[in-house]
Amino acid sequence: MIDLDLIHEDAHLLVFDKPANLLCVPGRGEDKQDCLSARAQRRWPDALVVHRLDMSTSGLVVMARGIEMQRALGAAFARREVHKRYEALVDGELPVTGEWAVIDAPLMADWPRRPMQKIDAAGKSSVTRWRARSTMALMGAGESAGSRTVSRVLLEPLTGRSHQLRVHLASIGHAILGDALYAVDGIRTAAPRLMLHATVLEFVQPATGHTVRFESAAPFQWFLSRLAP
Repeated sequence: MIDLDLIHEDAHLLVFDKPANLLCVPGRGEDKQDCLSARAQRRWPDALVVHRLDMSTSGLVVMARGIEMQRALGAAFARREVHKRYEALVDGELPVTGEWAVIDAPLMADWPRRPMQKIDAAGKSSVTRWRARSTMALMGAGESAGSRTVSRVLLEPLTGRSHQLRVHLASIGHAILGDALYAVDGIRTAAPRLMLHATVLEFVQPATGHTVRFESAAPFQWFLSRLAP
């Protein structure tokens, strides 16, 4: 048995719900060869990578079946024609207004601290829309998080930079819970994983011309049970 959560399968593409802490593609070293693409290709030899999520991020990933579909889907991602939405639990209280706000901050590699990224005026344009759904008080997560306020946030990256959502949220003082790279100790240890999940992918299917939409609920309910309104 291959451990995969298959959301959709047809002759042209596959959609998976990737768990947190699984690579999308192989990394360096024998201990980093297990990944989503390797697992998929054991069952679907024609499965090819189109885009990636960070290892610590969970949620929807689409793979193409064959090189032509890979090129077509890759071009759609590059042209920003794929609608992507994420959900996150972040530190602190954000206003629940029902309106979308925007973080527009260019990003570039932080070479001395690779693989980290940083905000820099010389970096590439990076834009994220966000909207807070609710705020809660975090309970029972250790001494450092006993009175911490948490916001549940919807995120839509309008660009696709590495670590974009994580850096942008940290830059406005609301790092994602469990973020081992961009959060301070109390926020990093407030959750057992990075609380970031890719919930929606919507795009025009190149082979059919029809708009397709895939959804995955953020698997945070077990954690939210520790929160009080």
